Amino acid sequence: MTQHLLLAAFALILATLAACGVDGAPTRPEPAREAIREPGVHISGEARFGVIKQL
Repeated sequence: MTQHLLLAAFALILATLAACGVDGAPTRPEPAREAIREPGVHISGEARFGVIKQL
């Protein structure tokens, strides 16, 4: 049992490392075409919460 678990963990690590860099070297994303914003922290989004009860 322990040998199977060790073999499975080794296979998972090997598969993960084999996938690193598959699509080439990392590239920096292009800046947005909208307005270039000043550096800093910008938070935006939407959040909802609630309780749903069906009778």
